[in-house]
Amino acid sequence: MRKSLIAVFVGVASVMGVTASAQTDNIKFTQYVNPFIGTEGTGHTFPGACLPFGLVQTSPVTGAIGWNYCAEYVDSDKEIWGFSQDHLNGTGWMDLGDVLVMPVTARKDRQNYRSTFDKTTETARPGYYAVNLDQTGVKAELTATPHVAYHRYTYNKTDSAAVLVDLQHGTVGNENRYHSRVLACEANWDDAQTISGHLHTTMWVERDVYFVVRFSKPMKRLQNLPLAKTERGNRMLVSFDMERGEQLEMKIALSSTSVEGAMRNLDAELPEWDFDATVKQADNIWNKYLSRIKVEGTDEQKQNFYTSFYHALIQPNNMADVDGYYKNAKGDVVRAENDVMYTTFSCWDTYRAAHPLYTIIMQDKVDGLVSSLVEHADAIGYIPVWALWGKDNWCMVANHGVSIVAEAYHKGFRGFDAERAYKAVKTTQTVSHPLKSNWEMYMRYGYFPTDSTEVESVSSTLESVYDDYAAWDMATLMGKKTDAEYFGKRKEFYKNLFDQETKFMRPRLTDGSWKTPFDPAGLDHAETIGGDYTEGNAWQYTWHVQHDVPGLIKLMGGNKAFTDKLDAFFSTKLVSTLSDVSGLIGQYAHGNEPSHHVAYLYALAGRPERTQELIREIFDTQYSPRPDGLCGNDDCGQMSAWYMMSAMGFYPVDPVSGKYVFGAPQMKKFTLDMPNGKTFVVEAQNLSEENLHVDKILLNGKVYKKNYIDHKDIVRGGKLTFIMKK
Repeated sequence: MRKSLIAVFVGVASVMGVTASAQTDNIKFTQYVNPFIGTEGTGHTFPGACLPFGLVQTSPVTGAIGWNYCAEYVDSDKEIWGFSQDHLNGTGWMDLGDVLVMPVTARKDRQNYRSTFDKTTETARPGYYAVNLDQTGVKAELTATPHVAYHRYTYNKTDSAAVLVDLQHGTVGNENRYHSRVLACEANWDDAQTISGHLHTTMWVERDVYFVVRFSKPMKRLQNLPLAKTERGNRMLVSFDMERGEQLEMKIALSSTSVEGAMRNLDAELPEWDFDATVKQADNIWNKYLSRIKVEGTDEQKQNFYTSFYHALIQPNNMADVDGYYKNAKGDVVRAENDVMYTTFSCWDTYRAAHPLYTIIMQDKVDGLVSSLVEHADAIGYIPVWALWGKDNWCMVANHGVSIVAEAYHKGFRGFDAERAYKAVKTTQTVSHPLKSNWEMYMRYGYFPTDSTEVESVSSTLESVYDDYAAWDMATLMGKKTDAEYFGKRKEFYKNLFDQETKFMRPRLTDGSWKTPFDPAGLDHAETIGGDYTEGNAWQYTWHVQHDVPGLIKLMGGNKAFTDKLDAFFSTKLVSTLSDVSGLIGQYAHGNEPSHHVAYLYALAGRPERTQELIREIFDTQYSPRPDGLCGNDDCGQMSAWYMMSAMGFYPVDPVSGKYVFGAPQMKKFTLDMPNGKTFVVEAQNLSEENLHVDKILLNGKVYKKNYIDHKDIVRGGKLTFIMKK
């Protein structure tokens, strides 16, 4: 039995890009991961079990309604509702939370199946979660494979055992939606140990979820519980004959295609019953991935770094079944290229640092990520703005999937069809989308006018300009001169919103005049109060010229005027009433992505020492190894990727360019494993609490004068040495 299971896991591990026996120098990198970081406050992470890039994230639920419960878990809560099988990591909106299950007693009169829990018994590490439930005395344990959640329940206090299977449950914005998210549901008792079915749900996107639930023991009884008037999802109480202290195991496989697809996922990944072997294998897979970067630092630094690494690898998620089939954006079941189809692309967030990080340390995934974006575009005509379960939720502004594709091409990735990819880029940037991009208006005025744009006119303009630059870069490299000329003009449109009098990017009307009154510190938010900026203000968006910092410096009046404005930015107090605008240092909001590159702008304007000071301040004040240790949503790994890149001493201000601007390393040594068998080492000599400034930089032993390092210099291997000083 054990031999058979391990053989299957070798196949699973191979799919995940590692070998089953993976351990690196006997170092347990997983010991430094704390899945509870970010589970309190605005981090919106979850502590449950998953694998890198897997479809399933099985995790406890302490709430499911409202913004606080985007990941269904808040560390300070005292009650667990159950355990659902898929989750979003660190987002600012709600969806998923499918197929909630809860071990209970079989008393017929029970109405509330929730339970308080003993916090001291709660354990979480990569690929494993456990907790003791007070009301029933059940010890619940969770682990996972890519498509299957695996649960083990030990009933310690009773010989009456049951499991609640709640198909109505899911993560939603309000109470009414909780009772109406399921549009259709089918549940079948297939045999003595198996329930299967289908959910058609709507929240952030409308989607189909197919599932198979298989128990290790025959079901004694299945009772359908009453539903509210608007509810369509079954709630079932499944009873078992069990002895006190006996264990019940359960596997829950998910698919976007069919019940048969879910069954194939289950049979391929978990044909046997060996929970402990599954936990061990999950740990091995995570350990192998985390071993790609070896860090020398304090235990606290390692905990922050490897937890960030862990969070950055939870997504994007491969939604293709084990046979390569998935349901695409049009609703057709198709086979993915190379049998992999990634989704959960929070592009507005992750193009900034997460995807650049993947191009360094996850090079084996990049071609698949790009192909998935292009395949999505093939289905509906444009690269997704924010892809979830193969659909687009249209969240945020611009379309930074364009940047992700262009960045990969610029950096030399060629495992995807470049012509097809460029076609998707060009179409996305030139064919208007009904919800987000009126390119005819954009071209007529050279910006999105505030009086003809419902909300976010300034942010939409500036962020679209960056994608224009990305399209220009790709067209230029591919020798498409006409397109390059066209996008070359558009990448200059940011200048049309710069007000020379106030030195801010501000909203402009169709007649060319500036919108008044104008408060550069006034916060805007499309979902609540509207306005011309996306979860931010003019102070924050004035710096959103990632591709042409010299041009912005010139508009400001030179380096001195530019850095004086930066000084004011980091010192002018902002009182934020928006949960999305957090982690404040003056007007700088580290808890939201538009600010993430701004500290590095000093280094591009002749004051690198100020960049170095700010990076240290952000590390000291905005990250810690506690449940409330993230100052904002982790946003599918972007907050974590910022930490990792900055810890190593450089950051992609302009991701497409392949240039990483120097800050200062925050730990003594990093060793990055490259796929060519080489390593890239970053070493910080004389680093201490006092020595936070960079005296000089050496690349392969030679003094290095540039204020950035190029991507090719990292991936070819070598050594980057920072000599630190006070």
